[in-house]
Amino acid sequence: MHNDTRDWLNGLRGFAATHRAARPSPASVPDACATAAERMIIGADLATRLPEIDRLLDARRAWIQSTGRINADPDPALVVTTSAAGMAALAEWLDAANPWTTVLTPRLAVVSELEYRLWCIRHPDDESNLHVNMWSWVKTSVPRQRWPEFARHPLGADEVYWLHRTGIRGCGASDGRQASLWKFTGQHAALLEARVAESHV
Repeated sequence: MHNDTRDWLNGLRGFAATHRAARPSPASVPDACATAAERMIIGADLATRLPEIDRLLDARRAWIQSTGRINADPDPALVVTTSAAGMAALAEWLDAANPWTTVLTPRLAVVSELEYRLWCIRHPDDESNLHVNMWSWVKTSVPRQRWPEFARHPLGADEVYWLHRTGIRGCGASDGRQASLWKFTGQHAALLEARVAESHV
């Protein structure tokens, strides 16, 4: 990892910690079932994708070589953007017994989308020279006007749609994004469709 990459990563970590500490605690208590379901979805996703880091870095190195990107670090920082539930799931997965903890921790920052965007405004890395961004988060408030898009999966009483959005940027041919459709029953989440096209955000 280049020195400027390490400085950028450490700066992001410090900025995110300060930003989080300065934000007031939410007034309302989160729904425990919804939080557990969101944590399950994101945790399972990241536990599958993060062990692919070697393959992703190989794809990044091939991209760097094929495009002559002399300023791009072949050993970049890895920024995972996710929700509070995702942060908790990832912290649980990266415990002392997990062999991936040693591999990932030196290059990893786990932050919210807002923290990441604010940091990148101040310290832009638009061409992904210093970092790879992997994201995994659940849109738990899909507007009702969008529900007709998913009418092929009817909902029961008190059920709602969720969209799990994932992706990666900074690895050349391995870059991409996708969304999966879930329903939340009030007690648990169930996968309805593994890949859905989204015309809206």
